[in-house]
Amino acid sequence: MKKREMPKYVGGQAVIEGVMMKGINTVVAVRRNDGKIQVKRLRESSFGWLEKIPFIRGFFVLLKAMIIGMEALSYSANVSGEEEITKKDMIVSILLAFLFAIGGFGLGPMFLTKLFHIQNEFWFSLVEGVIRAFFVILYIWVISLFKDIKRVFEYHGAEHKTVYTYEDGKELAVHNAKKYTTLHPRCGTSFLIITVFASIIVFSITGALGYTTLLAKVVTRIVLLPLVAGFAYEFQRFTAKIIDTWVGKILAWPGLALQKITTSEPDEKQLEVAIVSLKYALKEDFDGEEVVEV
Repeated sequence: MKKREMPKYVGGQAVIEGVMMKGINTVVAVRRNDGKIQVKRLRESSFGWLEKIPFIRGFFVLLKAMIIGMEALSYSANVSGEEEITKKDMIVSILLAFLFAIGGFGLGPMFLTKLFHIQNEFWFSLVEGVIRAFFVILYIWVISLFKDIKRVFEYHGAEHKTVYTYEDGKELAVHNAKKYTTLHPRCGTSFLIITVFASIIVFSITGALGYTTLLAKVVTRIVLLPLVAGFAYEFQRFTAKIIDTWVGKILAWPGLALQKITTSEPDEKQLEVAIVSLKYALKEDFDGEEVVEV
């Protein structure tokens, strides 16, 4: 069998006392109560050709990431000794996330903006976007105050440092990973704030096209949410490619600034978990579950 080429880019997600990484495979590694690290390969679903169409694929990539992320979160809760998360809990969590996205992110800011009686559609969308951004930042800041979430944000920082280490061609070791920043342009946090800006553009266009009644605004905020996510996905991919230019740095700044809330400096033990996760994600022949001592 021909050996698969190592991926140029990798990514991941912080979970409870652990990190999920996607390389050749998707793997989650979790620190157990006894200090050992338990690693498992996760099976990903696929939306096929829908993941390849520009401005559409972003929504399906996000949906797939949400599904695999919930599975990784459930596994991490069980392994780390936290309360068990069942499949029912996962389904409910995903549904609540969608309701929050539609209500809190989609419709809530629109109804608040209606109170200002703004007639110009561009200014309406701009004010709506500012309110939406405020909601996102406030929500992230509030949850960052919880002790358990702070731990997750530290693992988030460990994930980013490990990704940087690999993509910079360095050996996956704690002493190398410690040198890097916790802020990364391809992070999901950046995606959130880019989505806010994307919503301003998309909903300004729908307003200019004549969708100005309350009912039309409600429908467009719900129906076009996948398009907004898709637009944000393409923009983030573009920004990541030009991040070393002054234009790229300016475009990436809002997302990187928000990551100062969602990432924290990890300790060496947390970096160990992230490194183990990525090492196993890059193992073509790993297919199952294993306990690692480091």
